[in-house]
Amino acid sequence: MSTINFATREINFKIVYYGPGMSGKTTNLVYMYSRLTDDRKGQLITLDTEQERTLFFDFFPLELGEIQGFKTRFHLYTVPGQVYYEASRRIVLSGADGVVFVADSQASRRPDNVESLRGMLENMASYGLQPGPVPVVLQYNKRDMDGILTVEDLDADLRADSWPRFASVATQGAGVLDTVRTVMKEVLSRFE
Repeated sequence: MSTINFATREINFKIVYYGPGMSGKTTNLVYMYSRLTDDRKGQLITLDTEQERTLFFDFFPLELGEIQGFKTRFHLYTVPGQVYYEASRRIVLSGADGVVFVADSQASRRPDNVESLRGMLENMASYGLQPGPVPVVLQYNKRDMDGILTVEDLDADLRADSWPRFASVATQGAGVLDTVRTVMKEVLSRFE
């Protein structure tokens, strides 16, 4: 959950990008990182393996105005998508103030999306986190690919009736900034 540092007068928030392997979580952060000026971003840390683009997390703080004289800083993380990294996914999700679930729009990835969402909800529950008090934003990525599911099918699979959702092509930046702005706004509205 958010932390307040009175010495530096900062409020720190944690946003976690969750979803199946290779759905575009890391691509989202790399795109955002490339769009920020050096004075607004920290170091981007990426751990790659042969099986997964992100083994543990990507991290960078994003300063976003002030709340009652305190600077806000957002720390953005991705979880590894592969099922065999379940312990790492659970740990990264700990203390999340907001979650972006990145779904792969390709029809062949439908079971992976559903399983990853189920795992996310179970992992959130293990820390006492619940959607609602913790904002969840859905991103339907890879909308430029062949053989994609309809938005209606993704909505039905991923319970989109209660969460904001965005279509995206993260490799091109489409929908990336809308997604992050929405989750940040949702996190701040619950903090104030």
